[in-house]
Amino acid sequence: MPSSSKFIFSLLVVLTLLRCTRDNTGGDPNTTRDSTITIMTYNIKYDDKSETPTGWEQRKDRVRNLIDFYQPDFLGTQEAQAHQLEYLQANLDPMRFIGHGRDGGQKGEFSALFYNASHFELVENSDSTLWLSPTPGQPGKGWDAAFPRILTWGKFRSNQDKAELYVFNTHLDHVGDTARAESAKMILKTINKIAGDTPVVLTGDFNVTPETQPYAILTGSKRLRDSHKMAETSHIGPKFTFSGFRVDPNTDPRRIDYIFLSKRFSVNRHGAISDFSNGFYPSDHLPVISEIQFNQQ
Repeated sequence: MPSSSKFIFSLLVVLTLLRCTRDNTGGDPNTTRDSTITIMTYNIKYDDKSETPTGWEQRKDRVRNLIDFYQPDFLGTQEAQAHQLEYLQANLDPMRFIGHGRDGGQKGEFSALFYNASHFELVENSDSTLWLSPTPGQPGKGWDAAFPRILTWGKFRSNQDKAELYVFNTHLDHVGDTARAESAKMILKTINKIAGDTPVVLTGDFNVTPETQPYAILTGSKRLRDSHKMAETSHIGPKFTFSGFRVDPNTDPRRIDYIFLSKRFSVNRHGAISDFSNGFYPSDHLPVISEIQFNQQ
């Protein structure tokens, strides 16, 4: 067998074994393989039709393939517009998404949340979206924000053991310092009000680094912890999560995309995914991924 054929054959064997491990559920598509949950957060960038070669049409298959390869149970997306979300949902079965656009209904960018419907069910009437502003029930900007910003969430039940958790997803403003701080306070207040003692996952592009006030607000209450710091094994991948599209060894190492967890979760593995092709990442952010363990106590 030629060397190239051997490589392809070996790769297919590895991928088949990974898939079998992932789907070893006794043939029942409505069960999870164990108590681990894979979480991903990914700013996939809006469809900027003026950009090339980084326009959505040129990279949408790469975004889809990356998500499909890592097979998250939950995926918090940022910036995606309705047609981008519909494309991903149509091509990532059994992934389904919840959320509304920041301009209301299907308009504007979403902070949409995908979930694997074979592993988890959305608890009826549990999903919602609010605006991070003094008027959270209606579209609008808050404080010194440049754009309207939103928080989307749902309550989910495991198809295997019926354990429940809430997953929240957001995208904080990139300009307003006050807006980011006040949004962090509102997110924490909403989590405490909505979730109660139920375990919580919070994903998002927070547009802040770990030494800033909004990060301290979210982690200082002891309700939420940064999964990056919880991992049993060292973080894998780059230190940065915002890069721009072009692969550049001189990228400013800013970590602004996070997965936060409440108590009753531990983290097996955590990383930033730096897959690229022809010198470009699929988006201007790197996806962040955590394999977490749900602990009954």
